[in-house]
Amino acid sequence: MNDFDFLVGHWTVRHRRLKERLAGCTEWEEFPGTCSLRPLLDGQANVDDNVLELPSGTYRAASIRAYDPATTLWSIWWLDSRHPHDLGTPVVGAFKSGTGTFFADDTLNGQPIRVRFLWTDIAPSSARWQQAFSKDGGATWETNWIMEFQRVDFERAIS
Repeated sequence: MNDFDFLVGHWTVRHRRLKERLAGCTEWEEFPGTCSLRPLLDGQANVDDNVLELPSGTYRAASIRAYDPATTLWSIWWLDSRHPHDLGTPVVGAFKSGTGTFFADDTLNGQPIRVRFLWTDIAPSSARWQQAFSKDGGATWETNWIMEFQRVDFERAIS
């Protein structure tokens, strides 16, 4: 249940994102952002508030995570301020040996895809998240978004 405790607090985020997904695109865009996470429900859930400074314009989004003690799995939803009526399909998974792996079945441009989130390289002041899509049921993956997190020393930042 404490799997996401490492992410509590304030972070700067370096984003790298493919310009097009599952289209053979190899052109990446990079942009900065921030993330602040706080626990809910005595640690059984959490929410983070993200600012994403895309070259085309800044927007906000929130990740909502909930832990199910019966299954020992987390469900993660992405709430995007540009599409506030669509909470989307949650990815579901768990941490094992320091890596969080989460999957969902979703669609992209009307076609079924498999989605994978990975949390890796977790340290006290840094972490890495990446998203990949598969159009062949998970036989092959295209990583399309990477976030590199660096913890902000909040006490020093506000003084």
